[in-house]
Amino acid sequence: MTASSGAWTRRRLVTVAALAAGAAIAISGCSAGQISQTAEQVAAVNGSSVDAEQISLRNVHIVYPGSGYTNLKGGNALVALSIINNSETTDDKLLSVTTDLGPVKITPPAGQSAIVIPALHNVVAAPKQAATAGSPAADSHGADSHGSDSHAAPATGDKAATDPEADPARIEITGLTRDIIPGLTYSVVFNFERNGPVKIEVPVDAGTATERHESDKSGPAAEGGHGGSGGH
Repeated sequence: MTASSGAWTRRRLVTVAALAAGAAIAISGCSAGQISQTAEQVAAVNGSSVDAEQISLRNVHIVYPGSGYTNLKGGNALVALSIINNSETTDDKLLSVTTDLGPVKITPPAGQSAIVIPALHNVVAAPKQAATAGSPAADSHGADSHGSDSHAAPATGDKAATDPEADPARIEITGLTRDIIPGLTYSVVFNFERNGPVKIEVPVDAGTATERHESDKSGPAAEGGHGGSGGH
């Protein structure tokens, strides 16, 4: 081997070694980035959705326990969702809800006798809003210590009692047959007058702000621009 060919061989080996080292650094950097990105991700607990003929159910979930709801055997649980009627001409009505978790109590929105879903509208079932300062419900108890405003209370109280946004529909499972556990889903059937039964597997709200992106009431948002939550 001549001196020139030996020098060429050494230069080639140095180049190959440098390329290999650069590739190793690049692979190591990509791996580190993936680990960092994964560490920042948070598991999302989203409600279930289903479309069945003219009815769509959105963000169906069992609400995190609180305000009288225990989610424990023998206690109560609350189901929240948005019900959308996609029919352009025909109203529908929620007749009952069934599940092997226990008997289900349906409470219509304030001022209504049933959960009616008008054509091209949605109805929300969610926890009742707590009265806050400045709200009609709070103002109905706003008389001073001398009772000077006591005669104004019934009017504002009546208004709050007929507001379906402040007092939406509620779907409560009573006398739970077993504990409701986050991470599991439970079969629930919604029975409609015209659309018939709609079965869906319902997850449980884990209750942390990082896992849910809903309101502080854990109620579902209206879907699809179908209008307000009122019925007839």
